[in-house]
Formats: sequence, structure tokens, C-alpha cells
Amino acid sequence: MITRRNLLKTAFYAAGTLGAYSVPAGWSFAAEKIHPDERSVLIVVDVQNCFIEGGTLAVPNGSAVIPVINRIAPIFTNIVLTQDWHTAGHSSFASAYDYKKPFESVRLAYGEQVLWPDHCVQGTQDAAIHQDLVLPSAQLILRKGYHKTIDSYSAFTEADRKTTTGLAAYLKAHGIQSVYVTGLATDFCVAWTAMDARRAGFETFVVEDACRAIDLNGSLAAAWEQMLQQGVKRIQSADLAS
Repeated sequence: MITRRNLLKTAFYAAGTLGAYSVPAGWSFAAEKIHPDERSVLIVVDVQNCFIEGGTLAVPNGSAVIPVINRIAPIFTNIVLTQDWHTAGHSSFASAYDYKKPFESVRLAYGEQVLWPDHCVQGTQDAAIHQDLVLPSAQLILRKGYHKTIDSYSAFTEADRKTTTGLAAYLKAHGIQSVYVTGLATDFCVAWTAMDARRAGFETFVVEDACRAIDLNGSLAAAWEQMLQQGVKRIQSADLAS
């Protein structure tokens, strides 16, 4: 069984062995239109310059999520954005170590850490929310990954699996019951956010066409399989109605 901790390791080093995972037939579409209400929230994960084409850690075709998110956003009363917000020299950067390259790994206090190119450094244009994202009714921008010694993929819990962002408490205080996750990247920050939302007790949907993936060595198939196992629902933007 794939665990959360080894998902990153599997994605980069399994040489495609997870490519055999398949998505159950019919899982991609809702049986009928879904009507988000005031107890629902749209979470827009890391739609930042660094993850869009031309950025320092670009997700292939990442900009394609923007018009989809902009189109479905008016359906939602509640919207939260996340923003990767790393310190310079962050422990998840390959440049912080001698003789390490991006996508290699190191062992940190909380476990294995995949090393990334420098990206989303605090205060830089690279870290900015993309200018084409139009979400004027968003109530909260949650910054993550700003602790220098801990990486953060999920909007709910950092990579040590102990440090919380406070998002679950915020949503529950606002009466939220259902979470709809969009953004970048499907197989990392979106997947971890969705699974943590389920763990926190929220009904959770991932809007597939409002996300894009890195998809290295089977990481996308592995992420969908694990999300399914944890009760995350896979839908399309067309399944949503006001």
C-alpha cells in the first residue's frame, strides 16, 4: 500500500512502476450536478508565477487551470488561496546543500525530503499569485512553507505531519463542510491538501480539469489512487452548478 510519506520517493525514483495503477471507471464525473452552498469552500492551491510556464518550478501547462478556476469561482461563497512562501536557502532547496541537485533527496528530522530548485522565495515576483487569476471574493490567502526547516505541500499540515496551518480550524469556525480543491500540482500540493481535508472530516472533491500535474514516473496515477482510497471525490468543472 502506498503511504503518504513514500509518495514523493515513489514519484521520482520508482522508474514508472506505479504507472500500472488505474483509475476506477466512472470515477471522473459526478452522477448529477453538484451545487456548492454556503457550507462549501473552493481552495485554490499555489497558482503562482513559480509554478506557471516560465517560472522556477513550472508545472507543464500550469496556466490552463486559470480560466477554469476563474469560471467556477463565482459559484462559491467561500474561497481560500494558498501561496508557497519559502525563505531563501530553504531546507527543501537543492542549493542549500553541497553536491546536491534538484530532485535528489536528503534525510531531514521529519523524514525524506525531495530537493527542489529554488522557487517561490518570499517577496519575489516568482512567488506572486498569478495576475490572471481573478478571485475578488477570496477571504483568505494562506502562506505555507515559510518555516525554513520544514517543507509544506498540504494547506492543512506541513511535511512533518505535526505542524498545522490552522486552516481546518478556520474552515470549521466558518461552518464549512465541503472542500473543493483546485490548482497546482495535482500529484503533490493538491493531493496532499485533499487528503488532509478528508482527514480533518470534510467532504472533499478535486476538480480535475482545474488542476495540472508534474506526473513524474507515475506520480499522478499514484496520487489519484491514494486520494480514492481516502475518500476524495474526483469531478470535473462541468459537474458544478450554482
